[in-house]
Amino acid sequence: MTSTASQPIINTDLVLLDVDAGGDKQTVIGRLVNRLADAGRTHDTDGLIAAAMAREEQSATGLPGGIAIPHCRSPYVETASIGFARLNPAVDFGAPDGPADLAFLIAAPESGGAEHMKLLSSLARALVRKDFVESLRNAKTSTEVVELVDGVLNPTAEKPKPAAEPVKETPKTLVAVTACPTGIAHTYMAADSLVAAAKNAGATLHVETQGSSGSTPLSPDTIAKADAVIFATDVGVKDRQRFAGKPVVASGVKRAINEPDKMVAEALAAAANPAAARVQGDAGAPAAAAAPAGNVHWGTRIRQILLTGVSYMIPFVAAGGLLIALGFLCAGYDIANKPEGATQSLGNIIATTNSLTNLPSGGFKQYLGAVLFSIGGLAFGFLVPALAGYISFAIADRPGIAPGFVAGAVAVFVGGGFIGGIVGGLIAGFTALWISRINVPRWLRGLMPVVIIPLCASLVVGVLIFMLLGRPLAAITSGLTNWLNGMTGSSVIILGIILGLMMCFDLGGPVNKAAYAFAVAGLNVDNEASLRIMAAVMAAGMVPPLAMALASTLLRPRLFTEPERENGWSAWLLGASFISEGAIPFAAADPLRVIPSMMAGGAVTGALIMVFDVTLKAPHGGIFVFFAIGNLLWFVVALAAGTVVGALAVIAAKQLVNPKAEEEANAAFAAA
Repeated sequence: MTSTASQPIINTDLVLLDVDAGGDKQTVIGRLVNRLADAGRTHDTDGLIAAAMAREEQSATGLPGGIAIPHCRSPYVETASIGFARLNPAVDFGAPDGPADLAFLIAAPESGGAEHMKLLSSLARALVRKDFVESLRNAKTSTEVVELVDGVLNPTAEKPKPAAEPVKETPKTLVAVTACPTGIAHTYMAADSLVAAAKNAGATLHVETQGSSGSTPLSPDTIAKADAVIFATDVGVKDRQRFAGKPVVASGVKRAINEPDKMVAEALAAAANPAAARVQGDAGAPAAAAAPAGNVHWGTRIRQILLTGVSYMIPFVAAGGLLIALGFLCAGYDIANKPEGATQSLGNIIATTNSLTNLPSGGFKQYLGAVLFSIGGLAFGFLVPALAGYISFAIADRPGIAPGFVAGAVAVFVGGGFIGGIVGGLIAGFTALWISRINVPRWLRGLMPVVIIPLCASLVVGVLIFMLLGRPLAAITSGLTNWLNGMTGSSVIILGIILGLMMCFDLGGPVNKAAYAFAVAGLNVDNEASLRIMAAVMAAGMVPPLAMALASTLLRPRLFTEPERENGWSAWLLGASFISEGAIPFAAADPLRVIPSMMAGGAVTGALIMVFDVTLKAPHGGIFVFFAIGNLLWFVVALAAGTVVGALAVIAAKQLVNPKAEEEANAAFAAA
């Protein structure tokens, strides 16, 4: 039997037969995790249970036929292991046809290699075989179960090969790509379900499994001969453009497991239908946009498009903004001012007219600061073009990048700013996507993605912004800026509270990113209002990890599990560096009590930043850009106040919302 570190992947100690697990999937997982712990295969049962349940939250692991395969990769696993429970009564794991009476817990180390993943995927594939499943139900002893599982993990070479089936006339050939978030089980089960369904339908199916045990790409010849393609994925398809022009059916990976026959039938129908949805030309458009069979709604699709633009924009913001801040540190804030009669800032003038052999009056330090300021300004200048360019990229893939960048540059030129970049990116992307769908002669197709699409889409979006949209967008941007500059008293405090709530709502998610993008897009060293907004956003974003660190390591560690206390020490540095995601482990484990508490702390900090008139001239860096913070003392006071409020709120919530939580945590703390 294959083993890791001298331990078989399953043995009789990891098998439970005909047990009553209490009618709850978390209890089933807990029983199996305890078996792993008794066998010395995990050093933290709570951590492993939490990891498995987190996977359950992504999508149900129940499968048709009364089977469940909860699984995860976790640092709390010592060696790759499989636990098995035959349940009586059955327990609901979210399968479409009812509860499961057979449950496999697949637990792999965080650093588990390809060999482990192949063993686990072998089990997943066996579960689509009815004879294997029935043998598990009829097994009399734990030894029989182990032998059955070992038989599929380590098939012998002597097994008779199935008799060759008669060759059918001109069978259809299909290709498929399957991929799930963890890439352990569903990826391979979907693949084998589709292969079996295709065989029943008299077709040939070749599958590329993009999973954790590696991926062997389909050969170009195989793809070229395919009549249609199936995408059964919960994540993006790698190198989608390989399938350009093929009829496509797309869905999540679970549908390929639950309804493989329907998906194969849809693919065969698409192959015979000239009007069927296709993988879009050389643009490699996403299947969600190209195939009605996908499960992505347009509301979700637009959110994904905008977040793609923001995520690609942030590196320009971080690099450019921090370089500008370092320039200020070396040469002072005067380098941002324009001398009387000049068209450039003092920093740009020094950087372009002076050199190492011709230093300015302020010496090398001023010259270095001016160079850093100029480099940062150039990098920061890509903010809106990058936003628009990658919004367009998310819609039309590579041919959308050039028109998107052009749209962003034009938006900046006409004064449309951040809002203009979003509008321009959307127009550029959908224009490029529309052009890519035009049926052109074969001789022209090679020019489409590199010449025709970028040229025509850039022309369309540029003309639209210059002639129609530029002035309205500039007016909106100017009006927003004037409104922010005119805010005083209670109105500016309310803005600080709103920004604080947004930064702490989803800890790096869409709402957090929207508030951050709003702040950095308007950042201007000559605009006091924009500097206060930037300070409120960064300070509030630092609160969640700092508050959870304070609560879990200093104030009430007994309320938290050992993994949470370990995360708490890391959260100190993450919070100090303005990385809101440092609080995600706490929020994922207890969202209803953690997130509202963090929002309370963020609202306090955002309001106080506005009250104390704190400013910030750098878009990132946390306490490490203290030199760019105006009224630094009050920044620290506001941050400390929000951190304390958030920590006290989460402690109170854990004690009052669930009074048993403290007793359970105390017991875990005493046992640690």
